[in-house]
Amino acid sequence: MQTFDALVLGSGLAGQALALRLAEAGRSVALITKQHVEDSASSWAQGGVAAVLDSEDSVEHHIRDTLVAGAGLCDADATRFVVEHGRQAIEWLISRGVPFTRDERSALGYHLTREGGHSHRRIVHVDDATGSAIQTTLTSQVRSHANIHIFESHLAVDLIVGWKLGRPELGCVGAYVLDIEADHVVTFAAPVVVLATGGAGKVYLYTTNPDTATGDGIAMAWRAGCRVGNMEFIQFHPTCLYHPHAKSFLITEAMRGEGGLLRLPDGERFMPAHDERAELAPRDVVARAIDYEMKKRGLDCVYLDVSDKPADFLVSHFPNIHARCLELGIDITREPIPVVPAAHYTCGGVKVDQRARTDVDGLYAIGETSYTGLHGANRLASNSLLECLVYAESAAQDILSRSPVAPPHLPAWDESRVTDADEEVVIAHNWDELRRFMWDYVGIVRTNKRLERALHRIRLLEREIEEYYVNFRISNDLIELRNLVMTAHLIVRSAMQRHESRGLHFSRDYPDASNVASPTILRPRRVRQHEELNAATA
Repeated sequence: MQTFDALVLGSGLAGQALALRLAEAGRSVALITKQHVEDSASSWAQGGVAAVLDSEDSVEHHIRDTLVAGAGLCDADATRFVVEHGRQAIEWLISRGVPFTRDERSALGYHLTREGGHSHRRIVHVDDATGSAIQTTLTSQVRSHANIHIFESHLAVDLIVGWKLGRPELGCVGAYVLDIEADHVVTFAAPVVVLATGGAGKVYLYTTNPDTATGDGIAMAWRAGCRVGNMEFIQFHPTCLYHPHAKSFLITEAMRGEGGLLRLPDGERFMPAHDERAELAPRDVVARAIDYEMKKRGLDCVYLDVSDKPADFLVSHFPNIHARCLELGIDITREPIPVVPAAHYTCGGVKVDQRARTDVDGLYAIGETSYTGLHGANRLASNSLLECLVYAESAAQDILSRSPVAPPHLPAWDESRVTDADEEVVIAHNWDELRRFMWDYVGIVRTNKRLERALHRIRLLEREIEEYYVNFRISNDLIELRNLVMTAHLIVRSAMQRHESRGLHFSRDYPDASNVASPTILRPRRVRQHEELNAATA
């Protein structure tokens, strides 16, 4: 049994920011990451971090922009909490040495850009690779800190909570973790466990997320007895490069801003028939239009055409896209780019309070795996990294206010009654089936019939996977598939409960928004039973 003061699952911006704060306060931290420390969705973020830094901007403007984007479902207190701590979060990054792009003409000294939905310039960035720059800066400090113990190629299997041990007085006291390279499950014990495992984009066939985004934290928290919220709101980016060797490569919206046109395979434009703003319509409108045309015509993709622009213009304005497409045999100066919409961000997640505490004592959730109420029904651009930073600090303060307590002795992982899997191909087939029907039935446009079909298939997969999980030794793919199926179930259940269209959730059966906006909160059976008992004894 490995024992630490805190166990942090996930090594993105949220996890690293929290680990550094705890370590610098003298706490021993185990940082668990299933690939390398640098591998996370945070490092892929291109835009930047939104915060009120300019004298012409204000907290009230940023709050208003966030509430508008959230389509009436943002939690007002959480939104104000995050926005009011924005400048402090940026100053912390600057103090760590993050090399934000400078602009000496600015009173602040840093260049601020503006993105869709923002009324002012408030995005501080590092050129067009902000996430990578932040991650690189913090990773070097995480790796060199004596109090942070990094476990790469380790994947959390499940949380260890008191009620599962027959000790209901205990909260979350650790986790079982698979050492992927050694193929052995290790018991990690800690009085504090933090979920910073990112989103669930891999539940869909097409996603901009890294392979690590398999909903692990959300699924583990649900099994531990935590509520989840707003899981139906999945943000889709309209244009991801469609190519068998172009995993998760985005084609920036700026390309449409510079005159790029969306076309069908025969060259016909289709956006003017969907919205008067055509290719310059908002992200969700364009994504729905592409989805509609693909489903109607049975297409694998549509095409973004900028070939009428001068070649030197395209090379100078979009050098990374030009170079990557050329590697794949696509010359964007001469031919259109095959694109599809792709799952981009999970707006819902594990329900937490302003100190990032979940329903289970000792268990925290931060970053994309959490549901704070900030994003509502649609995330405002560049608010995600800000949320990571603000809640990492808030969680750290709460954790440090707790007196370190030695966790109890925990039972080792029991493999005595399982055997080696006889057909690993079953896992691969189930993984592929799940991602395809989630894309077809629970994607950008939904219907009651599609959701019912998806739920039926999910229940079949759940039974098959659980039988596999119980009888055979676990593997990396099995753990991720188990978590993905559970996360998919939560997404579908949430979508079925929302009888309206709002933000990122669009239903053909309920095309209008309701007069009253309410979040979708799902409660595990254990939580429901506890609430019913309290009501009966009140």
